[in-house]
Amino acid sequence: MIDLSINMCGIHFNSPVAMASGNAGYGIEYQSVSGFSNRDVGAVFLKGTTLEPKLGNKPDRVMETASGLLNSIGLQNPGALSVINDYLPKLEMSQSQFIINVSGSSIEEYAEIVRLFDQTALPAMEINISCPNVKKGGAAFGNDPDMAARVVEACRANTSKPLIVKLSPNQTDIAEGARRVIEAGADALSAINTMMGMQIDIHSRTPTLGNNQGGLSGPAIKPIALLKVHQVYQVAKLHNIPIIGLGGIASAEDAIEFFLAGASMVAIGTAIAKDPLLVKKVNAGITQYLKANGLTSVSQLTGQLILNTDTVLCGSL
Repeated sequence: MIDLSINMCGIHFNSPVAMASGNAGYGIEYQSVSGFSNRDVGAVFLKGTTLEPKLGNKPDRVMETASGLLNSIGLQNPGALSVINDYLPKLEMSQSQFIINVSGSSIEEYAEIVRLFDQTALPAMEINISCPNVKKGGAAFGNDPDMAARVVEACRANTSKPLIVKLSPNQTDIAEGARRVIEAGADALSAINTMMGMQIDIHSRTPTLGNNQGGLSGPAIKPIALLKVHQVYQVAKLHNIPIIGLGGIASAEDAIEFFLAGASMVAIGTAIAKDPLLVKKVNAGITQYLKANGLTSVSQLTGQLILNTDTVLCGSL
């Protein structure tokens, strides 16, 4: 019997396939889509939420690129209390797991948001450390291992719920960053967040995004994401810390690659915008692969990558 359900951080998930934060709103937006069911989704990572409401960045905010999307939404959201009072009561918690994405511009803000959501029925929180640190000139928390660890420590002090730390791929050494947040109290890791990028209009000679730069997502970043997950897994497995892999997943084959690289679960983002029912199709493809290979669960795939023995350090031709 094939069983796609998984248990991670003491939480039961119907499926190893989730909807990534920023792409599924606050979990209620997809309920009107014909054929969509939260029961097919392992988890819905809710939109990044700050303490106070945010209007986000000026337009344009989303632009297509070759094999991906550039976005610079700027964390537009109604604020933590509005999410708790107005959005969470509308969620059918028995159908899937819903996990808030905590975003902040200071350590104190992260800690306070976690304190507020600790009092809700949500089973876990995802800590987005790719946010800019306003007290340090705007550099992202996640690109500085010391600052990332301090954020996680502050959040850990305010909740007993599992903390899933979303790692930035823009840091120098993602494995070292992973080690630091694990030691600071992370229960699981998400890898990876978007890559920073830019697009230019050659006629106006200006960036197409109103904020000049944004996060690149979609199939274009999948090879990078796979390598980052593999690198993080070398650290995470030593501490028995699970990884949620994401970055360009658009098929069951993509998801399976992430499992082999070290992920226990995957999340789909950009591809959901094209096909809202994609998670169900990916579940079916994973089931077919497990059956064809005489396996019964995704856990039998996690970290089973067989590396080539003859390798060179240089990646060029």
